[in-house]
Amino acid sequence: MSGLRRRWWPAALCTFVALWLAVLTLVVLTTQPWETERPGTDSADAGFARDMAVHHQQAVEMSFLVRDSTDDENVRRLAYDIINTQANQRGMLLGRLETWDLPKTSESPPMAWMGHDMDHKPQDGSRMPGMATDTQLDTLREATGEDAEVLYLQLMTAHHRGGVDMAREAAGRAEDRQLASLAKGMVRSQRSEMTLMAAMLKERGAKAS
Repeated sequence: MSGLRRRWWPAALCTFVALWLAVLTLVVLTTQPWETERPGTDSADAGFARDMAVHHQQAVEMSFLVRDSTDDENVRRLAYDIINTQANQRGMLLGRLETWDLPKTSESPPMAWMGHDMDHKPQDGSRMPGMATDTQLDTLREATGEDAEVLYLQLMTAHHRGGVDMAREAAGRAEDRQLASLAKGMVRSQRSEMTLMAAMLKERGAKAS
């Protein structure tokens, strides 16, 4: 009898441990903070990804324009950095939408995901706060030299202000950890560039409008 008890005890212990590990694994897999449900099409995550992709595309366009309109190495370097950074981030935003199997466009008004009324009224191609109008873009296309530099720095400063406000809101609202982290990075990098652009405008006897 004692021999049977000795043989039964290790087997029961192994069974108990196996069951405990199975339950623990199930709990971990279902409660990991990064395992969130896929955002819906009207979520803050999807709205931010769509809107910021559009916002970034204009920043890239403006940067290409000034790059071809000035020989100033500092302005061209800034434009090059913005082109690369924001084109890459735009790809990441669109990539998240693909991962979630969500459309890249929406019938909802821009910024509707923020859940409150916006003071900005879309006009002349400026769909969101900070975005340049079509008229301003046409002026930038025609400008050269220091005129192009000043206008670009002013337009991009306003553009970054709008972008920072949007990204800060998304960082607090997004459910997807990767998207929230990306938004926080945008806030840091664009604030840093705004400081740089303020100094560059001052060198040219101008300031942000």
